[in-house]
Amino acid sequence: MIGAVDIGGTKVAVGLVDRQGRIVAQEAAPTATLLRYRPAVAALATMLQGLLSRVGCGLEGVGIGLTGRLDGASGRVGRNDVLPDWQGQDLAADLGQAVGAPVAIENDADAAALGEAAWGAGRGMARFIYVTVSTGIGGGIVLEGRLYRGIEGSHPEMGHHVIDPQGPACYCGARGCWERLASGTALAEWAQQQLGSRADLGQLDARRVCALAVEGLPEAQRAVEREGHYLGLGLANLMMIFAPDRIALGGGVMKSWPLFEEAARRVIAQNCGLVPYQRISIVPAQLGAHTGLIGAAQVWLHACQ
Repeated sequence: MIGAVDIGGTKVAVGLVDRQGRIVAQEAAPTATLLRYRPAVAALATMLQGLLSRVGCGLEGVGIGLTGRLDGASGRVGRNDVLPDWQGQDLAADLGQAVGAPVAIENDADAAALGEAAWGAGRGMARFIYVTVSTGIGGGIVLEGRLYRGIEGSHPEMGHHVIDPQGPACYCGARGCWERLASGTALAEWAQQQLGSRADLGQLDARRVCALAVEGLPEAQRAVEREGHYLGLGLANLMMIFAPDRIALGGGVMKSWPLFEEAARRVIAQNCGLVPYQRISIVPAQLGAHTGLIGAAQVWLHACQ
């Protein structure tokens, strides 16, 4: 079996996945219980070994999808606001030593892109882009079966390309980047500003805004229209730069893609006249709640190529 470790901001999932992308066994723990690095490595190894004992199989290798940044050249954990004690650590090497098997690691968005490319919405696509829209915006690019990396193995930050230089400031240092205008956080913040006087609605999140739009609340409908517009601008930029075969949309906000689709496609049609955008399919991601674990397993298989 392939060991899979999906380390997110809320939970850490560990599983065993076969070479067809099927999850055979899994378990999870809150990320908050694994904040200290050395105990966390031991806990991950124990979880993997427990699954192996339960299933009664050996371990081919382990793939990790990690929230936050990785140093592309060394593979060490970069700055990580969720897991600051992990910064600078060589998680792949340390977990590999603990379980006695080789380990490969990628950013979680890249892991998800690899999973979707191999076993999900990107199957058979030579040029594939995965975009996840939730609290932030991220994604990965898979070209001819290989994960695209930048200089020194760096992960391209598609969520932080600038859409409006006069837009809101972002922690990345830019103003008006895609994440600050089209993430779930941005959608909820803008709607909250429009509905500030509506105390009966309480604190809004993206899911609630979408539900209110379906119910016919005008302010929420305007927020959804705005979200579609900015989603469309970012997607149009990706289409113009990469001219991919397919873009798959994942993340919690994209469960409501039908609400945004008309506005997004209108913007794409206005901005993509120099590429055959009509032939670029935009589809929902297929792996759903299992994207993290399945993607982590594909991280290992990708490293073996």
